[in-house]
Amino acid sequence: MRVEQRVGRATPGCLAAATALLAALNGPASAQDRPQPAERPRARDSGVLVGGLPTGSYNAITDVSGVLVGHHTVWVGDSIRTGVTAILPHGGNLFQEKVAGAIAVGNGFGKLVGLSQVNELGQIETPILLTGTLSVFRAADALVDTMLAIPENRRVTSINPVVGETNDGYLSDVRARPVAPEHVRAALRQTHGGAVEEGSVGAGTGTRTHGWKGGIGTASRVLAESLGGYTVGVLVQSNFLGTDRGRLRIEGVPVGAELVRMEAERGWRPVLDRGTEPSGSIMIVLATDAPLSHRELQRLARRAFLGVARTGHYMYNGSGDYAIAFSTSSRPPESGGGLLSRLFLAAVEATEEAVINSLFKATPVTGFGGHRVEALPIDATLEILARYGVVSEGDQ
Repeated sequence: MRVEQRVGRATPGCLAAATALLAALNGPASAQDRPQPAERPRARDSGVLVGGLPTGSYNAITDVSGVLVGHHTVWVGDSIRTGVTAILPHGGNLFQEKVAGAIAVGNGFGKLVGLSQVNELGQIETPILLTGTLSVFRAADALVDTMLAIPENRRVTSINPVVGETNDGYLSDVRARPVAPEHVRAALRQTHGGAVEEGSVGAGTGTRTHGWKGGIGTASRVLAESLGGYTVGVLVQSNFLGTDRGRLRIEGVPVGAELVRMEAERGWRPVLDRGTEPSGSIMIVLATDAPLSHRELQRLARRAFLGVARTGHYMYNGSGDYAIAFSTSSRPPESGGGLLSRLFLAAVEATEEAVINSLFKATPVTGFGGHRVEALPIDATLEILARYGVVSEGDQ
């Protein structure tokens, strides 16, 4: 884990607390035999511009100063395709330096550990972890162990870990519950700022979205200086509409329906069965440096679902859709309809682009039961978007 100073939140004990956390994370991570996939572009690098607000330097959740992200992929044999993704609001001892937070539930078919206390007290006191379903409890236990091991927390008797999941059971043997403490520690140890690895990595290793390979995606938006210049960053673990390739929309363009038509015309081999009951979920993590209260953060979190809906998701009966929002600011909350409305727009745009990035960056994966999920065909997608005028031929 790389320790970075937090603008506006540094305290004399911050570096010592972070050093203690590093000591608690000692220990080897398990070996991975994951093949190294070819690099794929992000949506914006391909000329696909989602929304109208400007992005941060990395177009990532880490554009919010102090926020760190790390992944550990658990890839074992031919049946385990899962992992852990860790998001830290700052690099210090979160239990001692809590951040304002809130969690919104779109559709509650999921196992998000820590929800009730976050929404009761309006604070987040641990790193946020994402993983595969049924491994969420083991990840939460490992996170508690890690926090208790920090000397500064030696008298702590209650910790509320925040751990979310999506069901990656098509590509990974979820009954094996393969995530172990060393995997959690490895994800925490590898957290850093700057560019964030996306696609089939960490908690996104075994996920699928819109009939293609899903995964981790991130994006950010920056408000005008007249509104404080605040940043909203989003990271998603996309895993919804795994068997329905017809609903994907990008900037309003019916890309999914067009790809299905092209598949029929060109004789492409179908990747997944159609007409089955929709399944899957999405975890969304929102960070901002705007000084917001718990209630305002909950309102911000709810807007993230609008961004997912813009890609074609409708939060069906079997989906688990959660948005976790936090503020890194230590200043008193600001209010004002103009600021909040702009932050809401930033959350919608960044969430939509994060989902699209998860599809653009994801690579094909073969896993449990011989199941294989192909990656979104970028060339065909850009061809469709160019036809609708969303991306020009010169941008490809």
